[in-house]
Amino acid sequence: MKFLLVFDFDHTIVDENSDTWIVKCAPENKLPNELRNSYRPGHWTEYMGRVFVYLGDNGVKEDEMKRTMTTIPFTAGMVDLLGFIGKNKELFDCIIVSDSNTVFIDWILKAAELRKVFDEVFTNPAAFSSTGYLTVQNFHAHHCAKCPKNLCKRKVLKEFLDKQLERGVSYTQIVYIGDGGNDLCPVMILKKDDIAMPRQGYTLEKKMSRLAQDFSPVECSVLVWSSATEIMSYLKVLIKE
Repeated sequence: MKFLLVFDFDHTIVDENSDTWIVKCAPENKLPNELRNSYRPGHWTEYMGRVFVYLGDNGVKEDEMKRTMTTIPFTAGMVDLLGFIGKNKELFDCIIVSDSNTVFIDWILKAAELRKVFDEVFTNPAAFSSTGYLTVQNFHAHHCAKCPKNLCKRKVLKEFLDKQLERGVSYTQIVYIGDGGNDLCPVMILKKDDIAMPRQGYTLEKKMSRLAQDFSPVECSVLVWSSATEIMSYLKVLIKE
């Protein structure tokens, strides 16, 4: 018996968007209008690349960015939930699929001593250049019309599950925990024994409600959450069954 927990990161594990949190490092804690207005839908990663250039041009160094990022708050109950998962790793495989980046997620999880809870983190690769600027690249290329250019979470989840099957690992249940519009695509491949956990009041929950109203609900079970304590209660019942 093994369960797969799939987590989004921004507004799910942490209670903010890590990409907008970094703006606290910018002069006067804000970005110039022309930079903010340069974002094009579906091209967030390229936009963040320009933000990182702006921060670098303004002398913002790696240690300052790290200090800022590690003050980001976790969602209510999340640290306890991840601690519980960490104590039961023989039952849970745990991955992150996120539109953030490797540097931010690593900093935040390691500062909270939670990195070991996760078996893999799938997100946009980032690194500091020789000149000290943070750079970020698209996670992969894909052909999904519903997802942003840099990341289709359905493709990531499907490839992970296929790879695990090749290793002889299959899951009793997949639990998908997220909040955003880009979490709907992977939720659509969950089966009736799986469960999607959209965060209350966020885009994923609203999109799933709309599907149910249109008589095309998702195949899996649905549990809406507002505190990670509710997720932990569900998992405790799950492992007793």
